[in-house]
Order: sequence, then C-alpha cells, then structure tokens
Amino acid sequence: MCGIIGYVGKNNNCVRVLIDGLEKLEYRGYDSAGIAFVKDDNVEIIKKEGKILNLKGNVDFDLKSNLGIGHTRWATHGKATKDNAHPHKVGKITIVHNGIVENYDKLKKDLKNKGYEFKSETDTEVVAALIDYVYKKEHDMLKTIRAVKEMLTGSFALGIICDDDKETLYTLKNKSPLIIGVNDGENYIASDVPAILDKTKKHIILEDGDYAKISKDEIKLYHDGREKDYEVKEFEYDANSIDKQGYEHFMLKEMHEQPEVFKKTTSPYLTNGIDSLIEKMPDFSKYGKIRIVACGSATHAGLVGKQMIEKYANLEVQVDTASEFRYTKQFLKDDELVIVVSQSGETADTLEALKIAKENGNDTLGIVNAKGSTISREAKMVLYTEAGQEIAVATTKAYSAQVALLSLIALNLSYKKELVDKKEIKEILSDCKKLPEYIEELLNKNDVYKKIAEKIKTQNDIFFIGRKVDYALAQEGSLKLKEISYTHSEAYAAGELKHGTISLIEEGTPVVAIITDDDIASKTISNVKEVKSRGANVILITNNDLQDDKELFNEKIVMPKVNSLFQPLLAVIPLQMIAYELAKLKGCSIDKPKNLAKSVTVE
Repeated sequence: MCGIIGYVGKNNNCVRVLIDGLEKLEYRGYDSAGIAFVKDDNVEIIKKEGKILNLKGNVDFDLKSNLGIGHTRWATHGKATKDNAHPHKVGKITIVHNGIVENYDKLKKDLKNKGYEFKSETDTEVVAALIDYVYKKEHDMLKTIRAVKEMLTGSFALGIICDDDKETLYTLKNKSPLIIGVNDGENYIASDVPAILDKTKKHIILEDGDYAKISKDEIKLYHDGREKDYEVKEFEYDANSIDKQGYEHFMLKEMHEQPEVFKKTTSPYLTNGIDSLIEKMPDFSKYGKIRIVACGSATHAGLVGKQMIEKYANLEVQVDTASEFRYTKQFLKDDELVIVVSQSGETADTLEALKIAKENGNDTLGIVNAKGSTISREAKMVLYTEAGQEIAVATTKAYSAQVALLSLIALNLSYKKELVDKKEIKEILSDCKKLPEYIEELLNKNDVYKKIAEKIKTQNDIFFIGRKVDYALAQEGSLKLKEISYTHSEAYAAGELKHGTISLIEEGTPVVAIITDDDIASKTISNVKEVKSRGANVILITNNDLQDDKELFNEKIVMPKVNSLFQPLLAVIPLQMIAYELAKLKGCSIDKPKNLAKSVTVE
C-alpha cells in the first residue's frame, strides 16, 4: 500500500487537490493511482495503472467537486492493474486503504455467501463490501465504522465516502499512518505530511483505533464509541523542504544536506561540551545490555552503533532485524534497553518489536525522525534525528543522522563510565566542528565518483568488503547500490571471502574495499590483495596513507582522518555517491526505485 489523500471543503477544486496531493506522495513509490469524487450527487471514480501522469490525462480539472479521496497503490494483494487500483466502491461505500487486512480471505468468503461479488484481488474491496454490509443494518456510519474496526485484523488506514452523506469524509486508523489536515472551511486526510503541506501546516495525529467524521467546518474524533478531544499541532517543515531546490534529484539534494543535518542532530548535545551530552540524554549507564532493532538502512546504522558502543563503552550490544525479531524467541534481560530505529517512526515490523519489548517490561528508546509518529509516542524515551523531510526512497541523510546519534550514545556511556580521557574528548569535540566541512569535501569529489561509475556500469555483480565497523558500512553501501542502480551486489566480512565467495572473483569483478579501522587495517589489506591477485577491480575507500600500490587497488578515495567515533559518517559518503552516479549513468529512477516504498507500513 502507499499514499492516501482526502479532501472536503467549501471550494469546488477537489479534483485538483487530490491530484496535487498524490503527486506529492509519488516519492513513496507506487504502481497505480486513482481518485473518487462527488460530481452531480454521484461518486465518480477514475483510476489507472502506472504513473499519475496516466491518471491526469483522464481527469477534467475544471469540474466542480467539494469531496473526494485519492490513492497511490503499491501492490500487495494482486498485480498492478486498473481493477486492483484504488479507490474501490461496493454498494454505497467508496474507500481508499493503506495496510494489510490479514483476515480478508475469511471475510471475503462470508461476504460472497451473502451475495457480494468482487472485481479485484484486493483486501481493500473486501473492506468496502464489509462496510457496506454493516451499514445496511446500522444505517449509521459511525456505528458501522466502530463495528467494522472490531471485525478487521491487521493494519488499515481508511478514507471513506458514503453515498448517503456526500458532505462528509470518514476515516479509520489502525497500525498504518494517517493524519487529518485542518484549515478554514476545508479539511484533509493524508498518509504523510507532504500531501498537504502546501495547503496547511495544522494537523491532528490519529492513534490506533481512532475514527473520524470530517466536514468542511467540523472534525469529530471518536474512539470506542465515544467522542474524544484532540490537539491541533503544526508541522515544522514548509513546502520548500519537499522541493529539489535546483538539484537534479531529491537524493542528491538530501546527500548535500548531510553537513547541516549532522550539525542540527548533534549540536543540542554538545552546546556546552560534554556536559550537555550527559544532561540532555537518558542515563544509559544503568543498563547491562543494549538491543538495537530496525529494518533496512536503519539496521546498518544499528550495526555501526554496535561497534561504537562496544568499543567506547565496553557494553554488549545486539542488533536484530525487526521482521525477524517479532517471530523468534527473545531472551530479553531485565536490565536490557531496547532501542528501535526508524526514519518514519511508523515502520510496521519495528513497531511490533517495540510492542514486544514493552510487554516484556523493558525500557525502550526510539530514534526517529518524525515527531508525533507512533514510535515517538509509544517508546518510553525518544531521541530525534534532525534530518528534516526525506523524500528520496533510498535514505541518506536520515541514515547519517541515526549513526550520529548512536555515536553520541557511545560517547555518553564512555564518559559516564570514565572510559574516555579528557584528551580524546577534546579531540572528539574538535572533530565534531570539522566534520560538516569534511562531508562537504567528500560530496564534491564528483569526477572521482563518475569515473568509478563509468568503469563498473556494465558489471552484473559487485562486492563490498570490510571488517568490524567497515563491514557494517559495506552492508549499507551494497544496499544503496542495489536500491537505486538495480545492480546485484553483496557485502562480506573481508575475512570470509576465502570461505567460498572468492571463487566468484574473476578478471574485472568490482570489489569496493573499506579500510578505516587502524586496528584491523593490515588484515583487510591482505584480503584486498587476495582479490586483486585474482583480477578484481578494487575500489579502495580509506583514511589511511596507503601508497599507490598497484597490487592493492585500481581506484582510491581518501577521506580525512577523524576520531573513529565519527569516521563512519565520512566513509558512507563515497558509498552513497558511487551508487547515485551509477544509477544516473544507467538511467534508473533514482528517487523512486522500482518496487520500493518510502515508509514500509505493512509486513
């Protein structure tokens, strides 16, 4: 599932609002799009497979309508076809839906026995039929929605129009993001901020189980049959934050924002030197172990954090993939802190892991970018990555901000446990000031990255190798390359190559080797020589003064040497830029890679 937009208002420009909102949600990734709107007292639906451009060609922007819903779909149930695209209408009910209804198959069989027929393969059409069926008995939308909520299992954010009430937009939210946008004489629903940011900054955050009745002048929020109070908040971002501002791609813009993101994320904790770090962070010293749980790039940030915390604070850290954590037996200790890392704060598997930790009685800390997100509300403690709105599907600046915060946690613990001396603290704080400049310097090595991309563009397989923290960086570099350039790559702990994988190395095979850790550099160099002697095209990323040894590399990127606590924030820049330049050279959809969605809010 993907993006939702809905509008009810005094103006008759509903169709324009819906299309504009869907276009602003394109970054999330999708395979079809559609809108439903009230026209001449009827609900009209237009939907198309493929891009929103296909939909726009069939829309009359001059028609008058003051109520409608729209959706961009990322296929879960059924292929990307017009029939499976949203909105879906059954009887008097039209809906759009994000999430996955786990018991839809049983509901579908029951509804078929009651005379309903289905045109699509989706769980969404089943939900529309269920609402229609219950509404026929209740004749009241609020009672219907409450009853339907109890009948559904899984995740669902719904925008609903009823034929009997064409002045009202209804919603229901459970385990899938949904907000209500508030404005004078017009209101909105949306699955994400950018859809409505140019219309209003005022919004209401819905909690799981909330449902709402929304007209142009009034919003009523309910939970378990009772009306509830709500707080109208205001977004910190503005429309400029979702504009490319002259860059060719959002990803390129966001990579170039990393120097500023580092400053914004770290400065609150370093304003008054190390004392600020202790005052403004939780007391981590009371925990005997840390568990980091995340998905995708956030997992890789966690792996970097593990290396930093174990090295500097001498505390055991375990990193788990959230989608596995929730389905495997856990042995959480009483004194174990569970840190969940998520850019959106809505990642489905990570939320479930958070729930498990809380039920077990463990303290929890959320590292998130989105204020007001579910994780930020549900975790006992929260630290924010000040990355701003990230539009490109492949994360760059949010990942860097996560690594920065995890490194500060390592420093916090190290200082509290008196494991770091004053001289090194002074060095670390000095490097903090220099780091934005160093990041900028690496970002501007365009010619180097383009040259490397040109040399590897025809290769089908690329390997990334490193040891310890460099292996964690190799995993992120490999993922970034796969995500946006559609090139197969694998990351390996460098010492594991000789246990089988080296058989895949042949003349010209690209191997990206990362060497930043002095303690293990000589061992990694030996592994690099092993692949080089077998014909590998070695691209070396290092902070060491390695000589131009033809037996060691074909291309070399040297980054400034800083304290190892922050070295990963420099090492990731060439990895991001190589992926970007290769994807650009191959003509890939960089901001919206195929089959990927920005916020994964379903399993």
